[in-house]
Parts: sequence; C-alpha cells; structure tokens
Amino acid sequence: MGSHNHGSSSGAELSDTAPPRVTVNGKPVQNGVVDAGLKSLDHYQRRLPKWRYNLRQRLLPLIRWETPYLAMLQEKMRTPALDRYFAITANLGTHTFFMIGLPVLFWCSFSSFGKGLVHILAAGVFWTGFVKDMLSLPRPLSPPLHRITMSGSAALEYGFPSTHSANAVSVTVYSILVLHSDKNTFSPSTTFALELLAYFYAFSIVFGRLYCGMHGFLDVIIGSIMGAAISYIEFYYGPPFQDWLYASDYVVPILFAITILILVRIHPEPADDCPCFDDSVSFAGVVVGLELGTWHFARSRWDHIYNGPNALFDLSALGWPVIIIRLILGVLIIFAWREVMKPTLLKVLPRLFRVIETHGLSLPRRFFMPATEYKDVPLNLRDDEVLPNMSDIPRMMRSIRGPGRGRAVSIGPQSAADAYETLAYRERKRRESLSSEKGSGLRQVHSAAEGADGEESVVDQAHSSGFEKYERQMGQGQVVVESTGSLSPNSSAVEEPELYLGQRDELGEKEIFSKLTRPRVRYDVEVVTKLVVYAGIGYLAVDTIPILFELTGLLGAGHLPFPSGSRS
Repeated sequence: MGSHNHGSSSGAELSDTAPPRVTVNGKPVQNGVVDAGLKSLDHYQRRLPKWRYNLRQRLLPLIRWETPYLAMLQEKMRTPALDRYFAITANLGTHTFFMIGLPVLFWCSFSSFGKGLVHILAAGVFWTGFVKDMLSLPRPLSPPLHRITMSGSAALEYGFPSTHSANAVSVTVYSILVLHSDKNTFSPSTTFALELLAYFYAFSIVFGRLYCGMHGFLDVIIGSIMGAAISYIEFYYGPPFQDWLYASDYVVPILFAITILILVRIHPEPADDCPCFDDSVSFAGVVVGLELGTWHFARSRWDHIYNGPNALFDLSALGWPVIIIRLILGVLIIFAWREVMKPTLLKVLPRLFRVIETHGLSLPRRFFMPATEYKDVPLNLRDDEVLPNMSDIPRMMRSIRGPGRGRAVSIGPQSAADAYETLAYRERKRRESLSSEKGSGLRQVHSAAEGADGEESVVDQAHSSGFEKYERQMGQGQVVVESTGSLSPNSSAVEEPELYLGQRDELGEKEIFSKLTRPRVRYDVEVVTKLVVYAGIGYLAVDTIPILFELTGLLGAGHLPFPSGSRS
C-alpha cells in the first residue's frame, strides 16, 4: 500500500494566520504543500467513477452520524461474557462455517435444502461484496468504537452492507419458508423449536455485528434486507429454474457457468485493497461446480437413490457408524482436492499467464500483481478465508481454546478505508472549527496537534456529555500497534497485531498508514486458482463423492430395500 503513503509526516496543522488563498487544482495550499487531510479527502474522488463517488458521499454522513450512538450502545452493554459470546457466534455467519457444513446436507439426502442454501449464501456474498467494492464505504470509526473480532481479515473489508447480516437473515428466512412449506416432515413442536432457533440465530449474528463495533445500523439493515430478498427469490423461483436447467442439454449449464464468470469479471474495482472480491470468486466457483455436478449426477444411474419421490436413501437405515464414516471420508476428499490442486495451479498458471500477458490478452485487476512481475507464488500462501488449509486447523482450534478465545479487541484504524475516513473526518471537523472561529472571533484548541501545549483539557472532556465525548473521539488519537492480539499474556493463540489509541497525539497521513497491517501481496493467478478449486469442491460434493459412496457398497444407499419418501 505504498501508494497510500503520501502527504506530510505530520498532520495538517492550523495556524493563527488568515486562511490560505493559494490553490492547486482547486485545493487550498499552505506553504506550498497540499494539506495531507485534503489528500485523503481527494483519494476516493480520484479512485472512483463520478457516479460511484457521488453515491458514496451521500451515504457517508449517515455512517458518521450513527457512530456515536453505536459507541454509547457498546459502552452500556459490554461485558467479558458478551464479548466472548458475540465474537465466537460471529463465526456462525462466516464463509468457512458454511463451506464445511453445507456438503453434509448433500451426503445426508437433504440436497434440495442444501442447494437452496448454497444459492442464497453465494448470492449474498457476491452481491454484498459487489456493493461494498462499488461504494467503498468505511466501517463506523474506531475510536470511539472498539472492534471485537476473531477474524484477521474482516476489518480489512468495507462496511456497507454487512455480509454477516445478509448470510444470517437469508439462512433464517429460507429455513422458515421451508418449515412452513408442504415439504416439512417435522412435528409441530419440532417445527416451532427450529423456527425459534432460526430467529435467535439471526438476532445473535446481526446484533452481534453492532455490539462488536464491526458494523453500523445502516450496514446491518441493508444487509438484512438483501438477505431476505435473496431468500424469497430462491424459494419461489429457484426450483422452477433448477428443473429447467437440469432438463436441458449440456449447453445450458455451460452458458450458466459462463454467466457466473462474466459476473465475476464485472465485479467493481475497489478504491482500496479490499478482500471482498476473493470471497465472491470462491462462492462463484462453488455455484459453477454445484450446477455442473448436479446436472451430471441427474443423468447417472445413481440419481434415483438420492432424488425423486422414490429415493432409497434413509439415514436411520444406514446407521450412525456408516453416516459418520461417510462424513469424515467426504470432508477428507474435499480437503485433499484443495491441498493438491491449489499448489499445483499456483505453480503452473504463472507460466501460462506470462504467455497470455505478452500477447496483451490479460484481464488485470487492481491490487493483483501480474505474472510478468514475479517469478513464483509462495506455496505457503495464506490466501483463503473461506476454507482453511489443513495445516491451519490446529492453530484455529488452539486459538479458540486459548484464554483469549482467539478474539482481539482493537481501537483505531485497521484498514486503508479506516485510515482515510479518520483523516477525512478530522479534516471536516477542522474546517467546521475554522468556520465557527472566524465568525465568532474565538479560537479554541480542539486537539493535541493544534494546541499550544499539546494537551487537551481533561476537565472539559470529563464534563462533556456522552454523545459529545464519542463525537470528539472520532478522527482523533494515535494508532499504536501492539505485539500480540491475545487478551492474556499466557494465551496459546496465534499472536495478531492489535491497535490501541494514544489519547493525546494525532498522527499524520504517512504515520497512520505506516502503522496499519499491510495487506499481503495478491497474485493474478489466484483468481483462476480459486475458481477451479472451489468449482471442484462443488462438483465433488454433489457428484463424485456420492458416486464413490455407492461404489464402495457399504457406504452407499443403493442396497437399502425400501424407499424413504421425498426428502430431496
């Protein structure tokens, strides 16, 4: 992010002289140097198309307005127990949780419900990521908010809209629609209990995003609306589309896959290095593999075992030992595919990409390094927040079991979007201060960087109202990187950098960006690698692995002597 480190090493300072009159490109200049805060204000105007920038500027005041209220809510409610609860339950709305859990539905003969969940989650991840990168809106400012998270990458994404909220609400709404449909075979009491569980799940995830300081009211409201809309579309229009797709010849699934790839290609370029696109690519690959695999499996001699009104599959007839072996074997096959294909593609594709780029046929994306600029991709590349490497699983378990439960509490800018918003809000308050002081003839010290003695009145701060206190913290403070992200010095969790607030100093633009955790280098071949790997996972889950179960005999359901009714 070296391109972000522009501006003077100190923050823009105000003087007692008259306001500057010299301008460069319409921007005020003082002593021949454009104010660093003004450069940060200009960042999104330069990076985004005019219509995207204008839309962003219309929504940004809402995010700033709600931040003090979020801080008041967080301060009144925070306890160590709730910190732990909402940090852990946030994982139930992540891509990793669903990617590991969804294949189980296909192997337990809930394929129709499983496909519906894949569709709504993929659509939710893609379209929330699409809007995030299109508008490039920051998360609510920290400070005054404290960020509570177990994910090292979540804070690097933009805030609007909330993908967690979209995922949680879409799963809840879709599940309730299924429970109220004629496909529901559960008893009324079980249905009622599952419905309550679904509502509680959605509330925990959505409210938890507010509690953890990761999103604002606008983020979770729009994310929830998007999730609900996606679920309704999938429930009412998904099955007819699926029937038509699977009844068609091979051309239709291929055209569907090409459409998905086109959507990936037109995904908006973000203004900053945001990982939203990576998640969209992963789920796009899953959908492509799912549809191609389901289309192929529907034409196999094993389709009648799992699908249709006379399907033979029955969980109780198989028995728990066989079910557990099926699940373990299926998960191992998926991880084995990923562990083999990912390094293979990362090793082979750069050579192919160099040939393509020399002929001017590359389709580069911002923040992805082209193959002509590197020799090899590191094989231990930790590029995946959707499905972890096998080697990462022990670390994740130690992190969750550790005294800090793997969570980190951070205060201060964590991403480029955070830093630019901090500087932009600081500059806005300075302009308002100048305007007010010019009209009244009074000058007051508003921050340490502007004060004559470098200190802010502690008495004034203590007597200010709660709202004013939080509003004063916005855009203030020094970002300090701690060496550990654990809440306990004896924690066995993997250490992550933490950001804390120094109350008296304001850092300039260069210092703020130098303190941020730099995003890793991303390589152009990663996009195709993710598409192939995750398309393979989707195909394996619905086609290859069920066929392997049947070929092994005892792990299959083809030997069951009676039909189980319609479950698919």
